[in-house]
Amino acid sequence: MEAVKRNILLNPGPSTTTDSVKYAQVVPDICPRENEFASLMKGLRNDLVRIVHGDLEKYTSVLFCGSGTLNIDVCLNSLLPENKRILVVNNGAYSTRAVEICQYYGLPYIELKYPVDERPDLSEVEKTLRENTDIAVVYTTHNETGTGILNPIREIGALAHRYGAIFITDTTSTYAMRPIDIEKDNIDFLMASAQKGLMAFTGLSFVVGSRAVIEASRDYPKRSYYCNLFLQYDYFEKTGEMHFTPPVQTIYATLQALKEYWAEGEQAKWARHTRVFNAINKGLDELGFKQVIKPEWRAGLVSSAIYPDDPNWSFDKVHDYCYERGFTIYPGKISTTNTFRLCALGAIDEKDIVDFFWVFKEALAVCGVQIPVKYND
Repeated sequence: MEAVKRNILLNPGPSTTTDSVKYAQVVPDICPRENEFASLMKGLRNDLVRIVHGDLEKYTSVLFCGSGTLNIDVCLNSLLPENKRILVVNNGAYSTRAVEICQYYGLPYIELKYPVDERPDLSEVEKTLRENTDIAVVYTTHNETGTGILNPIREIGALAHRYGAIFITDTTSTYAMRPIDIEKDNIDFLMASAQKGLMAFTGLSFVVGSRAVIEASRDYPKRSYYCNLFLQYDYFEKTGEMHFTPPVQTIYATLQALKEYWAEGEQAKWARHTRVFNAINKGLDELGFKQVIKPEWRAGLVSSAIYPDDPNWSFDKVHDYCYERGFTIYPGKISTTNTFRLCALGAIDEKDIVDFFWVFKEALAVCGVQIPVKYND
């Protein structure tokens, strides 16, 4: 197997992959309607539940062809009963996306909105649930990837259940990285995509959640055809296949990525991501960069650094210098603050971050940015 040029992706996904995952896509052509391929998907679906410690009798996974946003669409449009409302607990760009999906479908919703650098107020969440008995779905994001803030999903899920609602959380940037226990964390549905924590490729997304709730949703209003959770689940249960054409090569890569996930182990993988995250924060601190999220609220996967107040600072120039040398950094996703992000995803380790900061410091020097960086306030 010839080695592929290795780039270190510090963007929030897709992530750096192993060569073995890359080459897993090179397989004999196969029609995805063959029994052989259906059996591969059955094993894949079961593994996706096992990663979050789900009981296979109680929980299942449903695969879709698309990016992570498809999962938000699927869950919100499929799991809302008639004459009920969704509560979106929103402190970032990705829960804002959930609000926008509600608006596009005309789904009744309540938005509890918080600043992007603050965690939700649980007493306000409870008050809203207590005063609005028609809330059937509570939704939030686990790790808001735009900033790196970690939301208290276990507590929010417990409140949802106390008031008779189901709890859905976007775990796209925590699944298969930060350990999750679907039952202990009070989650009814979670979601992710293959290109993030699993360190595979784009094109395959999935929802993991309650079989009983999916089956109950058979009778809910039908708001989408392609993005209906029960329709896709039911087709899998009856045929073992996706209702529509699956991303065949991406599934082969994901199967290899799962082998590598189990070989590394949940705790060892999380320890590696933590090493990477700590090295990122150490490098930013040594250079004097301020971050948006205070340390105790960070999810351990995304560092969101604020642009310095230096006339020579240019994100594009720094990005291009690093990119040409095999390192990718990524702009922020905060409308009110100029930031860039460094992420601890993918098949990388602490040494890769040490190597990155040598290049990053060179980039700052070439641009004439003062080190340590300065802020006016």
